[in-house]
Amino acid sequence: MGEPRRPDRVAEAIREEVATFLSEGAKDPRIRAFVTVTAVEVTRDLRHATVFVSLMGDEADKKQTGEGLASVASHLRSRLGKSLRLRSAPEIHFRFDESVARAARIEHLLAQIRDEQPAAEAPSEASGDDAPPETA
Repeated sequence: MGEPRRPDRVAEAIREEVATFLSEGAKDPRIRAFVTVTAVEVTRDLRHATVFVSLMGDEADKKQTGEGLASVASHLRSRLGKSLRLRSAPEIHFRFDESVARAARIEHLLAQIRDEQPAAEAPSEASGDDAPPETA
């Protein structure tokens, strides 16, 4: 019964270890963008781990950082094997997580709407107060 939760525990441990590795400063000079580990998904057999990362920077930095992350994956795999004491360390695959950038864009659009709305609401509120409430 505890078996289905093991991949979740391993995924969380991998997320913490990868975040620590990246914050300590991976030695690859191509990793220039600000990298945040957002999530990790591990297969049930613990052989593959997909690490979702959010990158802050321009497109050129993101491309270079993606190449740098791919090149440190094998080093990171051996580090995970040692630190997590797994029989076999999972293969690491990095994927870009655009949800943070998408959420920031949505928040910006909502702020624009909120800024425009008070000016548009003022005349409609005045006419709404004079009208009697509707009855069903």
